[in-house]
Amino acid sequence: MGHKGRNISPRKIEIANRFLFELDKHLTELKTGQVEKSIELNEIAERLFIVPNHMSDTVREVLGKSPCEIYENKLVEIAKEMLEDFNKPVNEIARTLDYDPSNFTKFFKSYTGLTPSKYRKSKTEYLTI
Repeated sequence: MGHKGRNISPRKIEIANRFLFELDKHLTELKTGQVEKSIELNEIAERLFIVPNHMSDTVREVLGKSPCEIYENKLVEIAKEMLEDFNKPVNEIARTLDYDPSNFTKFFKSYTGLTPSKYRKSKTEYLTI
């Protein structure tokens, strides 16, 4: 991700960086149980004092991906990290990330090609080799 030599205003770069900061802060709070509900992208826009469409357009222009894509990619990375803690049940991980367990499985599989259980199993097999 990045703005590869394009002439992008410092303000747009600031908006994209603040978006990433707010998103990372929220995801850390979600992962650690400090919050129980996922934040909506329009709530991040409110925190940045801009309208959601402007945030979305700016983030896409600066980072090359939509806010939703970035959010979901970060969620998958956190889910992978949490699945590598073999003591935590998949259902608990799903609920921590504000997902119904069956929807979490569909979401995770759509990004990785594996169910959370198969992903975890692949990690245990890797560790025992």
